[in-house]
Amino acid sequence: MTTKPTLVVLAAGMGSRYGGLKQIDPIGPNGEIVIDYSVFDAIRAGFGKVVFVIRHDIEEAFKASIEPHVKGRLPIEYAYQDLNDLPGGFKLPEGRTKPWGTGQAVWACRNVVNEPFGIINADDFYGRSSYGHLSALLQALDAKACQACIVPFTLRNTLSENGTVSRGVCQFAADGSLTSVVERTTIAKDGQGGAKFEEAGQWFPLTGDEPVSMNMWGFTAPVFPEIERLFIEFLKVSGTSPKAEFYIPTVVDMLIREKAMKVPGKATNEQWFGVTYPEDKPVVVAGVKELIGKGVYGADLWKGK
Repeated sequence: MTTKPTLVVLAAGMGSRYGGLKQIDPIGPNGEIVIDYSVFDAIRAGFGKVVFVIRHDIEEAFKASIEPHVKGRLPIEYAYQDLNDLPGGFKLPEGRTKPWGTGQAVWACRNVVNEPFGIINADDFYGRSSYGHLSALLQALDAKACQACIVPFTLRNTLSENGTVSRGVCQFAADGSLTSVVERTTIAKDGQGGAKFEEAGQWFPLTGDEPVSMNMWGFTAPVFPEIERLFIEFLKVSGTSPKAEFYIPTVVDMLIREKAMKVPGKATNEQWFGVTYPEDKPVVVAGVKELIGKGVYGADLWKGK
């Protein structure tokens, strides 16, 4: 692959989490926000463009709040996750106000992304080496075929002290390719160094060593028709549900099962940071400060860039 990969940043949910984007809390010593570090690491890893997936109703606030941080660093494009943007002639059911999920968010990029691309969540801090792994995996994909890759994290490195989290629990074959990913929407620390997940009112144990998806995936552009096909299948079954979501890990899991598609992965040992809950912010700030102290980032992130 000669074209630089694109970084797709899933940011459609930021309006609710950040008070309508009027205030984006800094996590770095010079007002840097999570997206600053994401874009900085992506540039170092060889990404050539960033696409922000947002909602139309937060467009003005998003651009005013985010663009001053990253504009001019690399080309920026936008895609829009819209509740009414549905394939197969489906219509928005009455009463549906919840977004359709990360699968629809990625599908929203179909008209602005033609090259291999990685995806991340806008408010997750993935760490420098994770972007290097993702870029290397994307460089190895066949851009003309429907292919995918993943950078998994260790579950214990992704948990919050302040509540439950949603993670895709992964299994890998001996050759390092992904064999399955199951979305667990309620995972918590178990208080004994491990973890647990809730399903149908019951809690089940996890060791904490499981590889999990943090939505750091890579794809080639031919994945878009496959996402659309699976989105239609989802809507046939769950299209009238007010809360059902179409997750990108589910898409990958289905493609593996249907097509015996190889999905290479390269695990990262990075400590994930994220503000899932307001109480998480001090942990993120402390984590960034520690990385600055180790020389991973400069105290003034963009100085000289």
